[in-house]
Amino acid sequence: MQTNFTQEQLADPATRRANEILRSCVHCGFCTATCPTYKVLGDELDSPRGRIYLIKDMLENSRVPDAGTVLHIDRCLGCLSCMTTCPSGVHYMHLVDHARAYIERTFRRSWSDRALRWLLARILPYPGRFRLALLGARLARPLRRLVPDARLRAMLEIAPARLPAPSPNDRPQRFPAAGGRRKRVALLTGCAQRVLNTDINDATIRLLQRHGCEVVVPRGIGCCGALTHHMGRTSESHATAAATIRAIVAEIDGEGLDAVVINTSGCGTTVKDYGNMFRDEPIAADAARVAALARDITEVMSGLGLNDASHAAPLRVAYHAACSLQHGQQIRSAPKELLTAAGFQVVEPGESHICCGSAGTYNLMQPEISAQLKSRKVAAIEATGPQIISAGNIGCMVQIGSGTGIPIAHTAELLDWATGGPRPSSLRDLAIH
Repeated sequence: MQTNFTQEQLADPATRRANEILRSCVHCGFCTATCPTYKVLGDELDSPRGRIYLIKDMLENSRVPDAGTVLHIDRCLGCLSCMTTCPSGVHYMHLVDHARAYIERTFRRSWSDRALRWLLARILPYPGRFRLALLGARLARPLRRLVPDARLRAMLEIAPARLPAPSPNDRPQRFPAAGGRRKRVALLTGCAQRVLNTDINDATIRLLQRHGCEVVVPRGIGCCGALTHHMGRTSESHATAAATIRAIVAEIDGEGLDAVVINTSGCGTTVKDYGNMFRDEPIAADAARVAALARDITEVMSGLGLNDASHAAPLRVAYHAACSLQHGQQIRSAPKELLTAAGFQVVEPGESHICCGSAGTYNLMQPEISAQLKSRKVAAIEATGPQIISAGNIGCMVQIGSGTGIPIAHTAELLDWATGGPRPSSLRDLAIH
């Protein structure tokens, strides 16, 4: 794609990076075939190619975006299926992230949009605040039909009926390896996940200990910055991410780390991109060090290999591939291979490359499109006749779980169970023969 940025514009590193990405696009349109919003809406401007044209026009002319441009970019899930499909290697993630930051700086949203985005940015990355908000939402849920804003209704509807008590394992501490130590790893405990499902981190810690890993939860570790980063709120995302980087670097420079283990794939995609996010900031070197050590739990377990995996029942498991794992991190086979090695019968739904509609805060800010994608995903999963659904991202688990009665568990929970851990609590009522 030909671009016409001025030398003055290209002096800005973010614009220079956007120019590189735009020039790599050859207009082929392969991306439209795998774009969820294009499938649902059928509008070229709601496809990656259409959004690329909008972003190019907006950035080249240094203009305040119009409402239509903002609408189409807001509708992007950020699922990155287009990056998997693209034969030219267009790095759409960096481009759309820059566009969102540009919109956040230059566009004046309606007061309701500003209030909603402010609220999400001030609540979701902070476990204490998020827990209180969910408790409030649970109380208000019976009145949700009276709420005029569809986005607020979606927030009330997705609030769980009950919340687990905070896990003591999420506090800063060290968990010794069982037997001889093979690795020393840090666990990113996350923010929303710590509130919605404490079993995931607990299972991850047990699984790693059982396989010879000393696990440390670093002091000062918090949100990775993903949620606010994808909302274009750069200063907020960088502030929380920088705190997490400093906490991890303290462990690297202390007793050392072999990996930073992440069991929420949306976080993993962002942490692995820290080198790009902080490339022009003083913390750039440390950010790159952390990014180089970031590993999804399934990557780590693939390297370690499963110990005696004979404790779980040979159940039929539908594996849901989170977009941030299969497209963002290009991890596709490892989770399925591990589940199979653990003794499960793994099936993969049709259209496995299509997003479930969760996408961070997307199901809260674009509830109508999200609901259509959820229905499509649930139908594909249920068609495989599974006893359990497995996924590697808490957002997907909440989204899919709200649309089906089939129990859902994190991949780490199933691997923990298979190698000697307890049965996941979500499978408590599952009849096993």
